[in-house]
Amino acid sequence: MVRGCIGEGTVVGAWKDRGVTQNIYDDEAFLAGYSTLDRSVHGLDGALEWPTIRSMLPSMDDLRVLDLGCGFGWFCRWAATQGARSVVGVDVSEKMLEQAAADTKSAAINYRRLDLDSMLVSDLDDPTFDLVYSSLTLHYLTDLPRLFATVAALLPSGGHFVFSAEHPIFTASRNPGFIENDGSRTWPVDNYMNEGVRTTNWFADGVRKQHRTIAGYLNALLAAGFTLTRLEEFGPTEQQVADDPRWVDERHRPNFLLVAAQRT
Repeated sequence: MVRGCIGEGTVVGAWKDRGVTQNIYDDEAFLAGYSTLDRSVHGLDGALEWPTIRSMLPSMDDLRVLDLGCGFGWFCRWAATQGARSVVGVDVSEKMLEQAAADTKSAAINYRRLDLDSMLVSDLDDPTFDLVYSSLTLHYLTDLPRLFATVAALLPSGGHFVFSAEHPIFTASRNPGFIENDGSRTWPVDNYMNEGVRTTNWFADGVRKQHRTIAGYLNALLAAGFTLTRLEEFGPTEQQVADDPRWVDERHRPNFLLVAAQRT
């Protein structure tokens, strides 16, 4: 168990290793590379999709918030500044949680080290929330229907579930990367209908992600008792590309799937 100082963010609760998730974010090489990304350095403002996903969120005022895959705690701290009553951040990475706790001053925020692929309602001290949020985490999980059912059990009727994941067009390919052909660039989509694990080399070798179709995500969501309220296939806007030409190639295909739903 890891604890921060009182008033500076805490990581609480015994670690329950049920042996499911690949904890790649505690790999030193991977974490070092990931820490150089704009979203790691600048937080939410460094994430191109943040303005869109922020528009999909309810007001934070007096909400009880759960962040699944909280990483360095950027969203947790933002929610607290926006008036959330309490915020719990959950992640499998001990190293990321240590940094999150060190950067957190609000007593309204607590962090827990849990494996989302095996997390139970009973793992949380007060298992009732108004908003469950998750950013770019779900594509690592092997049993999404089980997690969605758990999220449903944590929310009252009308509770909000907002998440992002790597877009299925992005995860489908067995060898993700642009193909160069006579000066043009093409993003290959193959093996799309075959859901399951994809192993890629990204900051470290052997990173495992789970490919799902859009229907796979949405049908699992509906089966768990949610009503879809908004869906976005996000890629950088023309203005974002104009502001930072590094993102021009990202207009070829959507990066992320953004979903907002409510418990029915």
